[in-house]
Amino acid sequence: MAVLCLTAVVRVGADDVVDEDSPGASFIFGDSLVDAGNNNYLSTLSKADMNPNGIDFAASGGNPTGRFTNGRTIADIIGEMLGQADYSPPFLAPNTTGGALLNGVNYASGGAGILNGTGRVFVNRISMDIQIDYFNITRRQLDDLLGKAKAKEFIQRKAIFSITVGSNDFLNNYLMPVLSAGTRVAESPDGFINDLIIHLREQLTRLHALDARKFVVANVGPLGCIPYQKTLNRVGDNECVKLPNTLAAQYNGRLRDLLIELNGGSDGTGGLPGGRFCLANVYDLVMELIANHQKYGFKTASVACCGNGGRYAGIVPCGPQSSMCDDRQNHVFWDPYHPSEKANLLLAKYIVDGDSKYISPMNLRKLFKL
Repeated sequence: MAVLCLTAVVRVGADDVVDEDSPGASFIFGDSLVDAGNNNYLSTLSKADMNPNGIDFAASGGNPTGRFTNGRTIADIIGEMLGQADYSPPFLAPNTTGGALLNGVNYASGGAGILNGTGRVFVNRISMDIQIDYFNITRRQLDDLLGKAKAKEFIQRKAIFSITVGSNDFLNNYLMPVLSAGTRVAESPDGFINDLIIHLREQLTRLHALDARKFVVANVGPLGCIPYQKTLNRVGDNECVKLPNTLAAQYNGRLRDLLIELNGGSDGTGGLPGGRFCLANVYDLVMELIANHQKYGFKTASVACCGNGGRYAGIVPCGPQSSMCDDRQNHVFWDPYHPSEKANLLLAKYIVDGDSKYISPMNLRKLFKL
């Protein structure tokens, strides 16, 4: 009897989640840039559930949550800026069920890539294909929670689907000296990038078939400028490593073309019906932040705050044995790979409210209101 009552209450609230003023939801897919703790539940070498990660994350009282930064991820901040009631919980967390699903769900996993083979150096990670399998489970749970018609309306009208993936396909696949030697000999950069785009098109099409309509897809940032690559290749303070940046820029050009195609092309015909695909130009945003870091209140855009090894603390990831800076607000990079919360905050502002240089064809605030 109690179960019947609970179901009735949930169904009564179904109208509320799709009305004009309801806060909406973020369904988040990707890698460690937006992982909110899924890897805590995996046997993996890619983990951030240890100090001092999360030291500035207010919601946890400064305790680590599995986020690969000192505070909030870019996805957390975007959710806040769009009025989301709470952070999207990690799919693998046991309490991600029932009403918690109405904030959206985070499927992202440190080490994940577009290709299933990416990140195998970490042993376990949730690839994009599996993340979408997991969303399929959530999709059925939302049908049970809201009823099929309201669940479909909720997903199509009130949910933003955020995809931040691709970096590991280069860093921990194509560019990895040991693991990727075979891949790089067998496949040209054009061929590898073509594979990425074919797989990503299939993945976005699957999400659309599951009723996703409002998408924001981040391009790959300037990988040659992260402390890890700069340390490994021993470049100067104001230099970046050329090959990773060239590959990222090449992929980003193909991604832009893909999203134009999925939006229906220049004449708006074709594409995925009803789908709106926004491109977040993270590459140029991060380059702007690095080139003009002092203007934005940073002292260094080269040295990781938390990490060890070489000139930029760029070899050993952040953990209890790592050195940590005293001035986290002054660093663009938290660790060898990931931006600090302060950097994430600036990036999020441009993606939510910026102009077409950094987010196109519209910003997220406009996308959310559609």
